[in-house]
Amino acid sequence: MARAPAIQEIPILDSIDGVPLPREHGHLFGHKEAEQELLDAYRSTRMHHAWILGGPKGVGKATLAFRFARFVLTHPDRNAPEVAQATSLAVPEDSHAARMIAAASHADLLHLKRPWDEKGKRFKKELPVDEVRRTVSFFGSTSAGGTWRICIVDAADDMNASAANALLKVLEEPPERCLFLVLSHNPGRLLPTIRSRCRRLELRRLENQEMYGALHTFGFPPDSGETYSEALMAMADGSPRHAMLAIGGEGQEVATRFFQLVSSLPHVDMSEGHRFADLVASRGADDAWATFLDLARSFLSEQVRKDAQHGARSLVRWAEVWEKVGQAAAAADALNLDRKQVVLNFLKDLRG
Repeated sequence: MARAPAIQEIPILDSIDGVPLPREHGHLFGHKEAEQELLDAYRSTRMHHAWILGGPKGVGKATLAFRFARFVLTHPDRNAPEVAQATSLAVPEDSHAARMIAAASHADLLHLKRPWDEKGKRFKKELPVDEVRRTVSFFGSTSAGGTWRICIVDAADDMNASAANALLKVLEEPPERCLFLVLSHNPGRLLPTIRSRCRRLELRRLENQEMYGALHTFGFPPDSGETYSEALMAMADGSPRHAMLAIGGEGQEVATRFFQLVSSLPHVDMSEGHRFADLVASRGADDAWATFLDLARSFLSEQVRKDAQHGARSLVRWAEVWEKVGQAAAAADALNLDRKQVVLNFLKDLRG
């Protein structure tokens, strides 16, 4: 008798091999002030129904969102003694809500993210309007626990125009006892009307000691003796996710060679630049390409910040390079153009 073909498991967006998903663990590294603000708001007489959790990718926005969701669904009565006495949003990992959320099966939690395209065998590039419209049936039904219903938008930056307008509509007419946690890597680019209907909570980049705690907890060994290298910490730029990807792949080599190139500014060895471009832009090197883009944006962001503090004339030039590399990278990915030329043009633009 012929065996039935094995069912192919659908990948999980933004997952890292060996690392539990934000919905699956109760750890929080840093962000104590943000956690306290959410806890205080939940205990208050008037809690805002929608929050934008902003900050760079990989610093813990989703982790904090799921941590808050677990707490709310475990303690739906804001006036309960357990809520008044709580010193954090932590709940036992074996609690009913925690177990259901970890299994992605809690009826009162909706997690919106870019869906898997079975035909193209990859994740869609945008969070489409059909996904956001799932909120209509979700909030239109009765809560399974008769209490809160929570929607996590992960991440709002991925929404297309139709999806953003659909989210705005439900934010304008929120159902009772609903909570929106809108994650954004760049809140300033969200629709002003969405921002005006949400309370904003900015998450910072993690300090090195907080980064070490995250890496150790999830089993990532030091990469240089008993410490993590300066190149790794510089590349990660306060993002445990970036550090984990670097340790698990080519990210560290990409970071080291990137900083070698930019450290010689305004002189850049273009022969080395070509070799670097080959590393990050070759076919199948998607992780290395993503690492390069993260490094480029972090580097330019730091230059803009430094020059803004000192009123330097080069501020405009850095901003122009930022805009140019962003547009070129998006065009290369959308139209399947030569990524190597994007890297080479970026290095040439840095030389001025």
